[in-house]
Amino acid sequence: MDLLTQGLLGASLAQTRAHAHEARLATGVGFLAGLIADADILIQSTNDPLLNIEFHRHFTHSLFFVPLGACIAAILLWPFVRKHMAFSRLYLFALLGYSLSGVLDALTSYGTHLLWPLSETRLAFNIISVIDPVFTLVLLIATAYAFKHRAARFAGFGLAIASLYLLLGWTQLQRAETEALALAQARGHDVERLLVKPTLANLLLWRSVYESNDRFYVDAIRVGLLSEPKIYPGESIEKFNLAQYSRQLPETSVLADDIARFTTFSDGFVALQQENHDLLVDIRYSSLPTSTAPLWAIAMDPALPQQHARFQVFRDIPKAVREQFLAMLWGHKLN
Repeated sequence: MDLLTQGLLGASLAQTRAHAHEARLATGVGFLAGLIADADILIQSTNDPLLNIEFHRHFTHSLFFVPLGACIAAILLWPFVRKHMAFSRLYLFALLGYSLSGVLDALTSYGTHLLWPLSETRLAFNIISVIDPVFTLVLLIATAYAFKHRAARFAGFGLAIASLYLLLGWTQLQRAETEALALAQARGHDVERLLVKPTLANLLLWRSVYESNDRFYVDAIRVGLLSEPKIYPGESIEKFNLAQYSRQLPETSVLADDIARFTTFSDGFVALQQENHDLLVDIRYSSLPTSTAPLWAIAMDPALPQQHARFQVFRDIPKAVREQFLAMLWGHKLN
């Protein structure tokens, strides 16, 4: 999730084990330790554009890295707090702050190497958006009260409410998946793979992507808390055929390897953009839950197989797209 939420979760966890006299210092230690895992964003290479997306949420987010990550955080903070607490207490707060960084990210849709090195699989449970203001606000209020009153009970209460919110996300996911499968069945499609994930900053509007007969079908599903689900039919696109495309590439070429790496990163949900067949897009993400227009993709040049693909991010969101997203979010009928 975003850095603020990661830090607040770490701060809340550290507060639960702090004595009154060390509560505020523990808050800061937990907050900073909660950010350390995302230092992997600094792993970049000007020569290899895909290195960053491969290693973001990688080993630093693994459950097995937690003790070492906490140790790194404690060593970095020790010069600033050594006059105020023993190293054992500092490490405890750093361990608590760092402990759930990977787990929280795995609850989103991006994918996290939570079990590395035992498994290279990117786990994504899809029950909360990468940015969720409700979840963040709950942690912020609880952390602030615990900091002000030096009382661990406020942190514990906030964590309990946050956990219930995640349970709501899981429930909403099950409802959205049920609707997605029913929609595919109504179309006469055999679903080979299904991905349902929350759209940005809410648990009401979900993006459904399913594969059937070498095509991806993208739809939006609104599951209101007190209303019947609403379907917004979307676009479809042909699934990328790696074997067919790579016929024009040497098997050991840099570009062929980049295509394989991006396909793995995207969990196989890749397609060639309809307007540009040299742009390989990640179908899992779009600014609009009914669209196949990507948030990111790689640009390929088959004529230069020994050059790396270019990683591209599409951040421009036109006003019409924003308005359409909000209409679906509130359950309105589209024009």
